[in-house]
Amino acid sequence: MNRRQIDRRSFIKAAGGAAVAAQAVVSRDASLPATQPPNIVMIYADDMGYGDVGVFGGGEFETPNLDSMAADGVRFTDFYVAQPVCSASRAALLTGCYPNRIGLLGALGPKSEIGISDSEVTIAQLVKQKDYATAIFGKWHLGCQPQFLPTRHGFDEYFGLPYSNDMWPFHPENPKDYPDLPLIDGEKVVAYNPPMDSLTTRYTDRAVKFIEKYRERPFFLYLAHSMPHVPLGVSPRFKGKSPHGLYGDVIMEIDWSAGEIVQTLRRLGLDEKTLVIFASDNGPWISYGEHSGHSGRLREGKGTTWEGGVRVPCIMRWPTQVPRASVCTEPAMTIDILPTVARLIDARLPAHTIDGLDIRALMTGKQGARSPHDALYFYWNETLEAVRSGKWKMHFPHSYRTLGGKEGGRGGQPVKYGEARTGLALFDLIKDPGEKQDVSAEHADVVARLKNTAQRFDEELKRNRRAPGRVPAAPGSR
Repeated sequence: MNRRQIDRRSFIKAAGGAAVAAQAVVSRDASLPATQPPNIVMIYADDMGYGDVGVFGGGEFETPNLDSMAADGVRFTDFYVAQPVCSASRAALLTGCYPNRIGLLGALGPKSEIGISDSEVTIAQLVKQKDYATAIFGKWHLGCQPQFLPTRHGFDEYFGLPYSNDMWPFHPENPKDYPDLPLIDGEKVVAYNPPMDSLTTRYTDRAVKFIEKYRERPFFLYLAHSMPHVPLGVSPRFKGKSPHGLYGDVIMEIDWSAGEIVQTLRRLGLDEKTLVIFASDNGPWISYGEHSGHSGRLREGKGTTWEGGVRVPCIMRWPTQVPRASVCTEPAMTIDILPTVARLIDARLPAHTIDGLDIRALMTGKQGARSPHDALYFYWNETLEAVRSGKWKMHFPHSYRTLGGKEGGRGGQPVKYGEARTGLALFDLIKDPGEKQDVSAEHADVVARLKNTAQRFDEELKRNRRAPGRVPAAPGSR
């Protein structure tokens, strides 16, 4: 594994100027009794760009709490989602499978009759083997019918939205397409069309109460923010506080939320017993312009398999287990979280095929560790568009949406995407993370290898796909 220390300026800023000595990694067996597996906290932002976090080079925004998490743990520079869109991304995170394997693609809406299948195993169900308390506060988006809700798939508590916050009667382009947006507590709708400015605070408050409630028992907390997905909303304490408009205010509140979680763990003496992971579900929705985030130096954004769509900020923090102020440049993906958690708590993996692999060696800084994947695969809906192996990323010929250099929208109103097309193209992501220089002509051997690797995987996945869950047909229907 390629690791390096955070540059001095970023480290001092994140750590508040404190001098922090290098800390040796202590094995799990030495620091945690076998009877007490670690707590797991997964914080998942929505549409937050790679360039929206200070420690990832987001010079426009200040994120002191996330930067502090990185100073206390490891920053993954090359961390990916399986598809750059809401439902597919969350399906991969929670099941350890490429979404194409389990039939959950795109962004499921309120009229959808499919969702996560009862035959799949979520992280919440996996940790139940060790008697974990489990909760999700925020966005679910794996099916809104009762059989698909989180409480039917391993979560003890749920408070949040069943799908994206723009799927409501105030959509800027298609208001007639959506009914009132439900806010759900458990399995009961407690409000419709909740104010956007209260969501981040309400989710965070519930998360803090959950940690306090289960401080004596291992827990899995999934804090799945609705923000910064449009329509943007921010609480009064942060409104107008950023020099970068409403989007900057929203980033400040998400950063505050992460700080509240870490502070709560410290206050309750749970800090050294808890793995905290922060990531985003895909890149920024750039058609919304001033209401969207930034990909940094990466190409394009949400809805594309270019780096700006699929590479996301990721931080993992676990005192005594994860070396402080470290950086991992090896490729990894959200599908790896479930098998890693399984190994950490000595739980059984699902009996069916999953695609993720254990990345503990990357997380804990094991000397010489490399990505366990020979390759990572990037689909858009049903089509395999790109593959990454080591430093190489190859795109197969495909069309993609793009703004083509024009500015995004203003005031929450998006502009229309155009369409572009790429031919087969190969990029060296070490030298060219922005995917600007196609080097396929100079590396015919790499192109041939990746073509063969991708074809074999795509054929295997199609042979071994599983169906999503479906709403039962009404009696007498045909």
